[in-house]
Amino acid sequence: MSVKYRAIHWNPQKKNYDLLLLSLVVLFLISFISTSIFIHPNLDPVNLLIRAFGSLSILLLHVVLIIGPLCRLFPSYLPLLYNRRHLGVTTFITAATHGMLSLIQFHGGGDSSLIVSLFTANTQYGSLAQFPFQVLGFFALLILFFMAATSHDFWLKNLGQNFWKRLHMLVYFAYLMVIMHVMLGVIQLESSPIFITFLIIGLLSVLSLHLLASIREIKLDRQIKTLKEDGYLYAGLCEQWEEGKARILNSGKERIAIFRYQNHFSAISNRCAHQGGPLGEGRIVDGVITCPWHGYQYQMEDGCSPPPFNEKVPTFQVNIIANKVFVNAVPLPIETLSKLPQLK
Repeated sequence: MSVKYRAIHWNPQKKNYDLLLLSLVVLFLISFISTSIFIHPNLDPVNLLIRAFGSLSILLLHVVLIIGPLCRLFPSYLPLLYNRRHLGVTTFITAATHGMLSLIQFHGGGDSSLIVSLFTANTQYGSLAQFPFQVLGFFALLILFFMAATSHDFWLKNLGQNFWKRLHMLVYFAYLMVIMHVMLGVIQLESSPIFITFLIIGLLSVLSLHLLASIREIKLDRQIKTLKEDGYLYAGLCEQWEEGKARILNSGKERIAIFRYQNHFSAISNRCAHQGGPLGEGRIVDGVITCPWHGYQYQMEDGCSPPPFNEKVPTFQVNIIANKVFVNAVPLPIETLSKLPQLK
């Protein structure tokens, strides 16, 4: 986090993350090129690079899509999520390299411009088997460009969280076009089943992890507690909480994260003001609730970020009666300073 939109120094974690990412990218390219030269010694060098960067970009796109549900199912993978935007930008760069090499190699020798040739070289748009698959790759790359270009928090704030989120959800549409791009390309140009096999494995991994994460969320949404006459929901017994962590309660209208810290209980909206991250899956660090996605923090008493930050999220009144935790389903006014009940 930073107060203003300016360049900040990379911390050790970011440096290690980026160094590891760069090392894996280089290792993949070297391994892919070496293996391809061994199997196909007569392969054109440009085509070799096109295949290498194309395969790498598809692999990275799968990793980008898998990280989210993987972290929801297994919180130990959360460090992979902290700098996912770096991974997304790397995915775009590798895909753009693949796209530019392809344009130059296959559309650079004609009288038309590269883009015009891309759309007019093959006009069999009504045929499935002979569909101009490169066009699908172009539009997928365009979506990845907008996502990479707007990945900075400056765009998140100025576009608004909802619009920004919808824009970045287009990654699934881009993924669908990439799948079709590769499948049609393999059908038209390849005879080996290797590419199709790896693509199916990747597709099944993305679908299965998202399905498992969705089932987990559905189970949570069904755990709506009985509403008492005074407007409070029963959340559970005090001993069911781990120190510094939360349990998530579904009020029927929204999710509420109820934290326990030094035997005090506080309730806060489960939705982080930054990118809508799940606060209840985070923990309390140095007395403040910390979002597991990007480290945004909120004070337990009023839901405000500690100075000089100004993010705010709603809080809820908590009562403890006979070792039982109850939460009012109606949020308190923003910035309301509430007294945190203590377990005695």
